[in-house]
Amino acid sequence: MTRAQQTISIALLVSSLYLSLYLELIPLPAFVQRDIVPVLPFWFLVSFGAWLLFRLGWGMLTFRDTPEAYAELMEEIKQAKADLRTKGVDVD
Repeated sequence: MTRAQQTISIALLVSSLYLSLYLELIPLPAFVQRDIVPVLPFWFLVSFGAWLLFRLGWGMLTFRDTPEAYAELMEEIKQAKADLRTKGVDVD
C-alpha cells in the first residue's frame, strides 16, 4: 500500500467515524453530542496547526545540527547576494 493510499484510507476512516458521531448513529450522552461533537473538526484543525508550528520551530531550532544543509544554504545565500550585486541591488 502506498503512502497516498494509506493516508486516504485513514482520512476516510476518520471522516466516516466523525459522520457517524455527528448523525448520532453512535449513541453518546446528550452533553457530548450537543457540545463536543460539532466542534471536533475545528479542534482537530487547531491542534494540527499547533503541531505543524511546533515541527517548524523544532526544525529551525535544530537546523545547525545538520552541517551539510547549513553549509549548502549559506553557499546559496552567498550566490544569491553576488547575483543581486551584479544587477545593482544593495543587499547589505
